[in-house]
Amino acid sequence: MNTIIIPKRIAQRNDLVVIPRKEYEKLYRFWIGAEQLTQQGKKAVEKGLREITQGKFLTSKQVRYELGL
Repeated sequence: MNTIIIPKRIAQRNDLVVIPRKEYEKLYRFWIGAEQLTQQGKKAVEKGLREITQGKFLTSKQVRYELGL
């Protein structure tokens, strides 16, 4: 069994996350391939989040009905 020592300065700031290497590599590939949001995209996301918190959204059933599916 391997033993590691975590420096207190890291542990105190909650800056330590331990995940399996394969998961890290998947996350890394995902973020490298992700595109940066434009200012317009950021505003659209913020508006959408505000609408969701206010309850202004359609359920998946409502969307299917409106699309005639």
